Parts: sequence; structure tokens; C-alpha cells
Amino acid sequence: MEQHTPTAVDLRGVHAAHGSTAVLHDVRAAIPAGRVTAVVGPNGSGKSTLLGVLAGVHAPSSGTVARFHTGRPALVVQHSAVPDTLPVTVADTVAMGRWAHRGPWRRLTAEDRAIVAECMARLGIADLARRRLGSLSGGQRQRALLAQGLAQQSDLLLLDEPSTGLDTAAQQAVLDTVAALRDEGVTVVHATHDPAVARGADHVLRLRQGRLVPEAESAPALG
Repeated sequence: MEQHTPTAVDLRGVHAAHGSTAVLHDVRAAIPAGRVTAVVGPNGSGKSTLLGVLAGVHAPSSGTVARFHTGRPALVVQHSAVPDTLPVTVADTVAMGRWAHRGPWRRLTAEDRAIVAECMARLGIADLARRRLGSLSGGQRQRALLAQGLAQQSDLLLLDEPSTGLDTAAQQAVLDTVAALRDEGVTVVHATHDPAVARGADHVLRLRQGRLVPEAESAPALG
């Protein structure tokens, strides 16, 4: 990380667990502001839990999470985590991103509707607005969830394996959006198990069995 780059989030000795099972162990890391950070590791290494800690939806069992100059984080889950039976349209899905500002089930304002439309257009899914989320392809669905994250207008965007399971074109569309957000000053943290995807990030955290791997050890795997 560049010396002059400010820190968006500072993790200080963070431990986290699911019930009685320890998942993260003494995680110490600084997330650079306005940059893309890739959290790399195999399934079960603690990537999703770390995103939950950064988002404030998973409380650490010990340690601290200090956020600097950031509003409420926006967490985008994996497309496979949303059930196909959920009876919502693409527009409904993206509009949920405004709940962070309005609260759930409150009527959207004209400004909210404009933001939702802008986010769908940006992700190239405006023509899918009335389609049921469960009827979409994996790439379309992931773009809808990413648009929901954008609709929150947060300066800290957390993405849980956003390109996993997508074809090359859909994967590139997601990564291009991430790069564009970074250029606009948004801090992006995305989890991935793909070293090739991680190489496009500005900063990399590598997890192994819930512990951060020292940079000297992780560099060869990402090169």
C-alpha cells in the first residue's frame, strides 16, 4: 500500500467465530481508502466472515474494527445466496439498496427511483427491470445484486465472490464496474478464490484457515 494512501478500515487483532467454531484468528490489516482490496483464499478460509466483520453484520469475538471517513458499508452477497423462489423483480431487488436510507418497506421518493434507475442503467440491466430475479442468468443476477449495492451510495463496497461461476464476459463486466467505482473514490473489498482475479486488485489480503498469510508467503501464489 502506498505510504500516502489513507486507511478506510483498520482491523486490530480481530477474532471471529460462528457459534463455538473459531473462524478468524488475530487478523490485523489496514484497508486502503479508494482502492480495490482482494481477499483471497480457498473455501472455508474465512473470507465471507471477514467481509461480515467489515460490514458490521458479524461482531468480532475480540479485537477492534476502526472505520475512518466511511458511511454505512454496502455488502453484496453471492448470487447463489439469494433463493430462486424469492418473488421479486430486478427493480425491486435494486430498490432494496435504498432501505439503508429509507428503512424497509417505506415508499421510495422520486430521488430514490432515479438512483435505482441510474444503477440499473450503469450495470446494463435497465431492460430487465420487470424480470423476476430467479429467472435471470448468473451474470444478470450478479449485476442486479451489484446494482443493489451501488444504490446504497456507500463509500465502502464489500463484494462476496462477485465473479464466481460467471462466464468470462460477465466476469469482466463485474470487474470493470469495480475498477470504475475505484476510480470514483469508492473503497472496494472483494473476496475471491481466484488468484488471476486478485492480480487486478491494488491490495491483497490472503487468508489461510482464518489467518492472514504474510505478504512474503502470499506473493508467489499471486504472481
